Formats: sequence, C-alpha cells, structure tokens
Amino acid sequence: MRLFIAAIGLAALAWLVLAAFDRLLSLAQRYMTLPETWQSIIAIILIAFVLGGIWVLWWLFGRRPRRRAPPPIDRPALQARIDTLTRLGADTGDLNDELRELDRRRANEQIYVALFGDISTGKSSLTGALCPDAAPRTDVLGGTTREVGHYEGRLPGGQVLMLADVPGSREADGEAVERIAREEVLRAHAVVYLCAGDLSRTQAADIRWLGDFGKPMVLALNKADQWTDAERQTLLARLRVQSDDVADAVIAISAGGRERFTRHLPDGTVEHVQRQRRPQLDALYRALDDVLSPGTAALEDQRQHAVLAGLHQRTGEREADARAEQARRIVSRYSRRAIVGAMAAVAPGTDLLIQGVLATGLIRALAELYDVRVSEVDIESLIRQARLTLRTGTTVVLAISGNALKAFPGLGTLGGGVLHAFAYALIFDSLGTALATSLAATHTLDQFDTTARMKALMEKPDAPRLRQLAALTRDALRANG
Repeated sequence: MRLFIAAIGLAALAWLVLAAFDRLLSLAQRYMTLPETWQSIIAIILIAFVLGGIWVLWWLFGRRPRRRAPPPIDRPALQARIDTLTRLGADTGDLNDELRELDRRRANEQIYVALFGDISTGKSSLTGALCPDAAPRTDVLGGTTREVGHYEGRLPGGQVLMLADVPGSREADGEAVERIAREEVLRAHAVVYLCAGDLSRTQAADIRWLGDFGKPMVLALNKADQWTDAERQTLLARLRVQSDDVADAVIAISAGGRERFTRHLPDGTVEHVQRQRRPQLDALYRALDDVLSPGTAALEDQRQHAVLAGLHQRTGEREADARAEQARRIVSRYSRRAIVGAMAAVAPGTDLLIQGVLATGLIRALAELYDVRVSEVDIESLIRQARLTLRTGTTVVLAISGNALKAFPGLGTLGGGVLHAFAYALIFDSLGTALATSLAATHTLDQFDTTARMKALMEKPDAPRLRQLAALTRDALRANG
C-alpha cells in the first residue's frame, strides 16, 4: 500500500510539472503575439517582481543583523528599587557603588577601553604594548582592584584613553571573576575582544552579549604574524561570519610579548633564547580611531545606557533573591500556624477546610509579595485543586511524616496529634513553596502548575527540608504547651 501511494504521489507531481510547463509555453506564445509596447510593460513588471522577491529574501536571510540597543532605563526608578531593597535588608552596597562610579567616570571625561577575551589570548601583552610605561591605577569600587587594572595610554593621534585589563573569561576562579570582568566591560566606552583563532561557542556567546548591550567593539585576531597572508584573510573572513557581523571591525594584530625558542649552534650545543617580539598594532589604532570617532558625549550616553541596563539586571536578580527569602519567611510563618491548628484535625487532606483561612492568607500574602492580583474565585479554585491533590496523596504524606518523626526522639512517640501536625507542616510548606516558585516563574496564579509542583514536593521531600519541618513542629508545639 505504501508503494502504491508513493507511485500515485509521484505521478501527480509529474503531471503538475508537465501542466505548469505547458502553461508557461502557452503564456510565452501569447506574449510573443502582443504588441511591443505591451511586451515591454509586462517585461518591466516581471523584472520588478523578481527584484522585489530577491530583496525580500535578502531582508529575511541575508541582511546584517541589527544590534539590539539596551532598553532605556529610568535611573530614578532604578534608584528607588535599590532603596526598597535596602529597606528589606538586602545588601545593596555594590549597586550604589556602581552608580557612584558611573557618575565619577562621567565627570572625569576619560575614554575607557576594555580588553576582553579568554585567558591566554594576549591581553597582558597588548596592555604592555599600548601602555609601556604606565602603572596600574585603582578605582573606587571595593574588591575590584585585585582583578581589574587600569592603565593610561595614548593613541598615535594623541587621544588619551584609560585601558582596562579585565580578567580572562573561563578562568579557574569561576563565576565571581567572570562577573567582575563583565561588569568592567559594561563600564567601558568601547571593547577590544581578543581571540587567537576561530571563535569557540563561548567566545561567540561573549560577542553576542556585547552586541546586545550595543557596545562599540573591535574583534582582534592576535598573534597574526604566525600565519601567512592567505591564512590570515581566511581566518578574518571566518571570524566575521562566526561573530554574526556584530563587531564594528574585525582585524588582525600582533601584541608582541616574549617568545622562547631553541637554537642549535654549529659546535653542536643547544641554546635557549628568549626575545621580545615586535608588536604590530596599526590596524588596531585605525579601528579604535573609527570606533571612538563619535566623540566623548555620544560614547558616554552609550556607556551609561549599558551600565544602567546591566545594573537593572543585577537589581532584578537581587529583587528575586529578596523575594525568595521573604517568601520563605511567609511560608514558615503559615506552616507554624498550621501546626498549631492541626492538633484538632483528623487527617491531612480530608479536612483542609479546617485550615482554609490559613491557606487563603498564605495565598494572598505570596501573591501580594510577587505583585500578582488574585480574586476570591482564583483562591477558592486553587484551594479546591490542592484539596483534590491531597486526597490522593494522604497515605504518602502520613507515611513520610511518620518516618521523618522517627529521627526526632520525643516527637514520634507523642501520638497521632503530632503526626498530623507534622503532616500539615509538610502540606503548607509544599503548598507555599510551590506557589512562590510558580508565581516567580509565571507571574500569574496558575493552579495546575502550583498543584503539580506541590505534589512533587510532598512525594519526594529532601532530608534537610524534613529536618527543618520537624524542628519547626517541635518548637511550635513547645511554644503552645
């Protein structure tokens, strides 16, 4: 049957091709019988359609991708968010330091250029070539002077710039050093990204990240003197493709530095020689002149947008952490109340209505924390769905509760009341944790997502969480006699 259907399909396709060819011949014959004026008009229309189709294909697939400028950030609103975080007890010292450094650099009107790239790509050698006599300067940001060196240099045209030598990407120290490097890159007016060959996947991601912030950038292929002219041009062409043409210029340079080699002398002895390689930076000087040509004012506006966009992201992460901590406090508070109220309960899950007021309060508190508006209908729907979930998992909840209490002498032997109290601690902790996670991820009250997360938390609780809930149950029972 499959062969029969395939044969019919091929026959139909052949018939369509022949019919289309026959139609084209017919149209061509009719076209030739038209007056020359109409032939010219129709030819012009057909050419316009072909050119328009080519333009559409180029627009869709072949045009240079536009940089996504960082979204405009309202600084007063950002400062208000940071102040709110401070009142909530979050550590915001580095965020305020970032704003002060932004103002300081704007006031001193110096041009900052950051050297960025993986380790062992020659950033230190390039720093020495651009600023041979400069000693590193420090900045006002605490904790960064060990990782970021600032050197004052001068371009051949006389323009003074401050060169920032940032830590290499993917260093052994991990994410902390990576974060310091990226923050300093955002503070710079322009970036020189160094590579030593084809871009790796992580290097290409770095380039796209810089493009997303609209950073003026020069992609520099270092150690270019080790290739022939043909190999160098091939590499540069590949780098333009690999970087999605995000860089303002893709050039080849040699940062110099020391090289070591072994020389065999006529008398048969071997000599180890170390010498200084001569830097070749003319292409870099021209590229920096072009990148910095818009002037200090325009570059400063771009830099400020990038810094505020990066600070907006960091503040958002800090807000998420602060909300998560506040959510844990809310869940713990309502779990403690549920423990006290559960002493009169018969079995968890079947009598959630007894704890309905607490469940409603928990949902309202978490929704308010995550700025999600909820109605009475939404709350009742979530409680009803949670009750259905609990009824199917009552046995599992009681079994987990009984096993957990065995690890706490004096609790497991106090009878069913303690067992039910711990079970309600597990239920409310699971409900609250699931709801907080769902609200943070979806920014809406999704009852099905919440109850699915709740079921997973109840069925497979981790040991530290069980110990914490057991301690909470013990403390609550002792406090209430």
